[in-house]
Amino acid sequence: MEAGRSVGLTYATTMRCIIIPQAFKNVLPALGNELITLLKETSVVTVIGLRDLTKGALIIQSKTYQAFVPFFAIAAMYLVMVLGLSWLMGKLERRMRQSDLR
Repeated sequence: MEAGRSVGLTYATTMRCIIIPQAFKNVLPALGNELITLLKETSVVTVIGLRDLTKGALIIQSKTYQAFVPFFAIAAMYLVMVLGLSWLMGKLERRMRQSDLR
């Protein structure tokens, strides 16, 4: 903050151009982990009674009497979503790291 202010930047410009990008870079890994954890914990919503993927699998299971097929499909969906989010967060972190090298 002192460096930005000493070169004549306003408070808002210093925050927007210097402080917030550095803070975002530091927070990004924790934010990505929290997002992935929230995605994986959405199956807990079934206990509350709301309809989500797990509740849908239970409904399919009760109608088709196939015990594992719906749950394997849901596991594959969660795996694809988590891998996709992990890939996206890794790409974003690498892009942020490139700005450190300049």
